[in-house]
Amino acid sequence: MGLFRTKSAPAFGASQAVKAAAGGAGRPGALYQYSVGAGVQRALSIPTVSRALGLITSTIGGLDLRQYTLQWDPETEDYEKIYIPGESWFTRPDPNVTRNFFISNLVKDLALWGRAFAYVTSRYSTGFPASFTWLPHENVTTPDQAGPEWFGISQEVLFNGVPIDVDNVIQFLSPIDGMLWTGARAIDTAYRLDEAAKRFASTEIAAGYLQQKDGEPMAGDELADLAAAWAEARQTRAVGALNQHVEWVEFKSNPSTLQLMEGREHAALELARVCQVPPWLVGLAVGGMTYTNAQEARQDLIIYGAMPYISAIQETFSMDNVIPRGRHIELDVDRYIAGRSMLGEGIAVEEPVRQEADT
Repeated sequence: MGLFRTKSAPAFGASQAVKAAAGGAGRPGALYQYSVGAGVQRALSIPTVSRALGLITSTIGGLDLRQYTLQWDPETEDYEKIYIPGESWFTRPDPNVTRNFFISNLVKDLALWGRAFAYVTSRYSTGFPASFTWLPHENVTTPDQAGPEWFGISQEVLFNGVPIDVDNVIQFLSPIDGMLWTGARAIDTAYRLDEAAKRFASTEIAAGYLQQKDGEPMAGDELADLAAAWAEARQTRAVGALNQHVEWVEFKSNPSTLQLMEGREHAALELARVCQVPPWLVGLAVGGMTYTNAQEARQDLIIYGAMPYISAIQETFSMDNVIPRGRHIELDVDRYIAGRSMLGEGIAVEEPVRQEADT
């Protein structure tokens, strides 16, 4: 049975636009009012977090939406899924952007904050949503829940400080607490280690100190001026000059120690745990834990990293305020695992073999 209708009218009737909150600042879709906080920018500047989120969001964003009902099968004594044509918004929930962009941003907010928001921009004549727009979590506040842990659907929602109709807000709740809260210490540690390595990489001279050997002892400000002048001279010229009273002493340490390689690798491993993804999917070598082909890698990503957010989106879209009771919406995970989600039917996928990591 076909997934999408082509010629027939939508099952829910013609769509009607939904009035947004009064005022430009509180109007969903006013992009000039959208913002990204410093905490999100800091977390996404860490390669492990960026890689893990990129894998999860792009994977889920590329999955097809499909709709089904359940029918009891007396022979198997279980419910059978009966797939039915999807509605027009399945291909593009937000008419102004791609489905991948819309779904991916919902997943990103679910991962970072533990919840996400979509605003209904139009409805069918039956009252069910016909189109949506993503509301960035940074711009949404809920006076009845301050967070960072969410206990249910909020009954009061403000967008850029302006109240909006909660009946037009679809609220997605993640089964996992947001990583900006649960991973705050790990993110901070990784960020500080990266900053320390950046300081080492930003200087062209080896780390060390200037030691006065003889003569009248120099005051503290004189020593500081000498060190600053020496550093500036070495950064601009390959040759430096000192008199017989001062000696340059280089620290006895190797570059891997100065760049904190072991500490940064451990921080990356902790962040992989925070992001709920297997370490080897973000480039970390873990002894005894690997995959043998591309299909197993996709399975690991879905099972360990993406499934909590997939379930949150599926079950939210299947609620009675989105589609009629008795219908269910799901993301087509099977096609992705089989390697056909964005490659098309009948295209062979070469399965690269990865050797087991050293223990």
